[in-house]
Amino acid sequence: MATGRDDFVIAFRSAFLKKKDKQKFSLLSLILLSIIVIILSNINFKPIQFVKIGINEIIYRSSYIVSKPENYLKNTLLVFTEHMNLYENYKITKSEFENLKEEKIVNNFLKIENKKLRNLINENIDSNEILAKVLIDRESPFLKSVILNKGTKDNVKMGMAIIDGVYLVGQIIEVNYTNSRALLLSDLNSKIPSVLAPQNIQAVVSGTGKNYGIIEHTKEDIEEDLNKVDTIVYTSGLGGLFKPGIPIGKIYKDSENKVDFFSDFTQLNFIKITSFNIGDKN
Repeated sequence: MATGRDDFVIAFRSAFLKKKDKQKFSLLSLILLSIIVIILSNINFKPIQFVKIGINEIIYRSSYIVSKPENYLKNTLLVFTEHMNLYENYKITKSEFENLKEEKIVNNFLKIENKKLRNLINENIDSNEILAKVLIDRESPFLKSVILNKGTKDNVKMGMAIIDGVYLVGQIIEVNYTNSRALLLSDLNSKIPSVLAPQNIQAVVSGTGKNYGIIEHTKEDIEEDLNKVDTIVYTSGLGGLFKPGIPIGKIYKDSENKVDFFSDFTQLNFIKITSFNIGDKN
């Protein structure tokens, strides 16, 4: 029994040694073959050159095929990154564009306001005229008035006229030290003695609480005259509050005596406060 076991161990060692010898032989063979190939390559041996070229072709093609998926992933990642950068740039550009639009709107508003102020300043404003800015526009069904930034310290007095450009828009009804309140022509309590041209009719313009006024009179023949042609409404000077001839509005024919004011009371910004006497040259 022991003899059989020894024979098996001897046979296994013999096979292992033979395999090891074969590996050594293969390694030596490869080394020798490599040396031979190197030597033949250095002396430009053509068959070796062809073999070398073929091996390079196989290696290069294999490398290209193996690297293609990797390159595809890299290119895809690059395209995605560029797309995200482009989107971020788009958002930044859009935000800058919106800011520029807002700045342009503000600049246009300031230009218009500056132009309007210059026009007011460049007009022949006499010593009785006070340039004022509208602070608050008080509008309700029962009250049409504005708050101005001028008061008694600026010589503003009760009853003074409010002028937008050359058009009458109201009169001062309340005065404080630094501000005042003006009743607009559209207010229900506003009653302005007027003259209608070209008919030369004396009348009163009354507010309606809306953006237009009406003519108060009693003669039916006057109504017929008003409905035939367009009529311009001016102050008449009666009552001594305003000088005659200040434009108020226009009555279009067939408009049932409705007075369309020349000024847009919802857009008042800078106005003039002035006092008129019938005897003034102004």
